[in-house]
Amino acid sequence: MLGSLRIKNLATIEDLEVRFEDGFSILSGETGAGKSIIIDGLRLILGDKASPEIIRTGKTEATIEAVFRLGQPQGLPDGLAANDGGEVFIQRQIVSQGTGKAYVNGVLVPVRKLKEIGPFLVDVYGQNDHVFLLQVESHLLYLDDFLGLSGRRQEVGRLAQDLRRLARQKEELEIKTREREQRLDFLRFQINEIEAARLRPGEWEELLAGRNILKNAEKIALLVETGLDCVQGEDHSVLAGLAKLKEVVGALSQFNPGIRSYAEPLEQASIAGRELADALTRFKDRETFGPDRLEKLEERLSTLEKLRRKYGETIEDILGHLDKVKGEAAELAGSEEKRAGLEAEIGRVFKDYKGQAESLSRQRKAGCSDLEDQVEKEIALLGMKRARFQVKMETTSAGSLDPAQVRELGLDDVEFLISPNPGEDLRPLRKIASGGELSRIMLAIKTIGKDRDGARTLIFDEIDSGIGGKTAEMIAAKLRDLSRRHQVICITHLPQIASFAPHHFRIEKKVAKERTFTTVQELELEERVVEISRLLSGSRTTPASLQNAREMLHLNLAKRETGKKNP
Repeated sequence: MLGSLRIKNLATIEDLEVRFEDGFSILSGETGAGKSIIIDGLRLILGDKASPEIIRTGKTEATIEAVFRLGQPQGLPDGLAANDGGEVFIQRQIVSQGTGKAYVNGVLVPVRKLKEIGPFLVDVYGQNDHVFLLQVESHLLYLDDFLGLSGRRQEVGRLAQDLRRLARQKEELEIKTREREQRLDFLRFQINEIEAARLRPGEWEELLAGRNILKNAEKIALLVETGLDCVQGEDHSVLAGLAKLKEVVGALSQFNPGIRSYAEPLEQASIAGRELADALTRFKDRETFGPDRLEKLEERLSTLEKLRRKYGETIEDILGHLDKVKGEAAELAGSEEKRAGLEAEIGRVFKDYKGQAESLSRQRKAGCSDLEDQVEKEIALLGMKRARFQVKMETTSAGSLDPAQVRELGLDDVEFLISPNPGEDLRPLRKIASGGELSRIMLAIKTIGKDRDGARTLIFDEIDSGIGGKTAEMIAAKLRDLSRRHQVICITHLPQIASFAPHHFRIEKKVAKERTFTTVQELELEERVVEISRLLSGSRTTPASLQNAREMLHLNLAKRETGKKNP
């Protein structure tokens, strides 16, 4: 609900603030007083395009501020959240140079954000503002709301989303088929190359050590022979010398007990000498120092070096890469199975979609006549007595659908047709209805609607265009009834409509110090009598017109209080 609207430096408005109550409010005033400027200001709050030319002469910036009371915070879009008091504060600045700024609850937002949240706050219905009726898709949504089928449509929409998602996944798999085969061939080559090498952890280091031995074979052989000769050679060997020393130590120990302490170290040295001799003998017997062995070892090192350049620094890294590519190859090899699973899932969801969409279509078709009858009754009461209204519904065969192209709204296209006058063909409402007719049709649709979207603000700009008398009274009664569920703000020139609203604002244009100012004043009862008298008789206010205005006010406001309907 719109709580307040403040406009500064917009056209003829210098600083104006209007506080609105729930229910039914009227704005009236002379032609050119500035009623349209107030509506323009509200449109700017809702994100309409702004021009610097609308800034008041002599000013560099115009500001519009609005406070909305949110009764139902559920289902609001991102960026539209009430404060602790259940209110949303929106501010729009238009500057003479630059793009201006917008704020929601004090937070700077792009102006396009106002366009997104605006439909959740206010509906403006004027001579050229019947967006709802001019957008064909809205006709189908309204039909579903009227028939209570929104839930079914949402289920159809969910299935359509699932179908498109599955179809995209299938398409991605098919597009990547050639890439998948190429990748799979590449992975198989890597797997075969690494597995054919029969790698062992630590093998690289072993091969390097072996190559070092083979490259120094002659030197090693000489050293081994020299070592063996030193340890156990026939002439002057270490072991023979140690044995001789042990005999000497044993003999001297009889004469000097302190010499005995050298016996054990000599024994240990003898043992070490014998072990060294055994190790040198084994090393000599085990190693083959032929050129063939070195050539094979170099070939093996070359193979491993090639793999190291491709797949990892160490044997462990290469084996880790092997495990990785095996896993990827297994996943790619299973994509055909995944594709088959996707096709099966698409078939199942598509079957559900067709069943739900066809059922929804049948229910829509069955309910069209009810909507047609009710709209015709309502618009007849609003001065379009012989107008014909029809819901045109075209249904696509479910069998011809592509799962990737299914619609969230189902199989149907719906458009409202009208014949405003007898003898005229039914034609699209969006093409032939006048502004006044659109306003009355919108009022009829809102009157019979289920209004599942909750209470909101509805603004009717000069809905009384081209009507009067009894029809005007019926429109006023409809607006009054509508205001029991919504906040209704109506700009009017008709006393019949103005007298039905409990809240009345007069818009005036004044000139002071050679400047024009637009003002808004909420009227008390006697002031309303004068204003309605003006609407009845123009500038000539007479006792009769005042009395007529007073009676009209008392009668229509009393009907509002008692809840009586107009005949």
